[in-house]
Amino acid sequence: MANPRKVAVLALEKVFSDKAYSNLTLNSFLKDSDLGRTEKAFASNIFYGVLDRKITLDYFLNKLLKKPIEKASSFTAAVLRAGLYQIIYMDSVPSFSAVDESVKLMKKSKESRNAGLVNAVLRNAIRNGFELPKGNSINDLSVKYSCPEWIIKQFINDYSLEDTIAILEDTLNPAPIILKVNTLKISAKELSDLLEKEGIAVKKTSEADCIEVSGFDISKSELYKKGYFHAQDLACVSVCKKLSPKPNDTVLDICAAPGGKTFTLAEIMQNKGKVLACDLYEHRAGLIEEGAEKLGLDIVETKANDATQKSDLGEFDKVLCDVPCSGLGILRRKPDIKYKEITNFSELEEIQKKILSNAATYVKNGGNILYSTCTLRKNENEEIVKAFLRDNAEFELEYEHTFLPHIDKTDGFYCALMRKK
Repeated sequence: MANPRKVAVLALEKVFSDKAYSNLTLNSFLKDSDLGRTEKAFASNIFYGVLDRKITLDYFLNKLLKKPIEKASSFTAAVLRAGLYQIIYMDSVPSFSAVDESVKLMKKSKESRNAGLVNAVLRNAIRNGFELPKGNSINDLSVKYSCPEWIIKQFINDYSLEDTIAILEDTLNPAPIILKVNTLKISAKELSDLLEKEGIAVKKTSEADCIEVSGFDISKSELYKKGYFHAQDLACVSVCKKLSPKPNDTVLDICAAPGGKTFTLAEIMQNKGKVLACDLYEHRAGLIEEGAEKLGLDIVETKANDATQKSDLGEFDKVLCDVPCSGLGILRRKPDIKYKEITNFSELEEIQKKILSNAATYVKNGGNILYSTCTLRKNENEEIVKAFLRDNAEFELEYEHTFLPHIDKTDGFYCALMRKK
């Protein structure tokens, strides 16, 4: 039987050494292991926990190491972080066990020479305790909430200190699993009943066609395979409803992958009309097509298309323009975003402007376009829309909203609905 701690450590080592995508990396390691369900959950808890708390963990480790943790070899650093995470944050793991298991990992590795170092550092950490900074300076907040200073400065610049702290607190909360019910096949009540029979805890949400679940492996669910739901955050569902497509409308989702909003739009339309889902890459468009087939959404068509370039796509009643962004609204779902600093925001913003401007050319007179992102940076949100409206007098703003996690109880999200006169 594989060791769940070793699986977590090896996955962490790859993420930090190769800057690999966290979810793809962990899934690959778990798939190749012979871990049982409980062991996989344990490995996942360590893996994502370390990603969530890396800056905080390094703060404590650097107090105990002669050289910064970044100077340690990659495997040793991953073992130290994983061991310390278990000691501080996993109440189910006795501290002595976290130390002993970490030392065993080291002794069985190519870096066995560092076993004594790991033992000493973790035991000293337990003796010294774990007191966090108490102030609200940028550095203090970075350590307390394990968030890079550049992100904190951005939030404070765009929002109040109070909102920033609330946003940062939310980034460390587990992201809820929200299921968008495919009401063409089943009602929310019927799906809830079926899930509860399987021992899955179910809660109602602010959206009648969405439910929250816990302790649920979506990919292995027969109900998922039958097309009874797809996973999607409440903010995304709300945004699709704000676009308000009607049955028999024509709708363009110009940056559609992975396809969740496409599916929700088609369901709102009662599978009547046409939804054209585009993505830059053929294989991603193909995945959307597979998802639509599973859900029974035959009004969905897919096409590989560059959203920044004018194409002969036709005209549409509704256009969804969900652009690539910095992702600062979904840090709780993708904590590795925190460690991939974007050095050229101006280039990203130019792409967003270009996509929005191009997408607007596909809107019929009297039709709507909805611009959205999963970031909280105003330069990618309000400022993009303001610039667009200045340059396109034929459009007027009908609705604008920033979803703040601590207020809206959703992912961080932004949307602006505009109508072509």
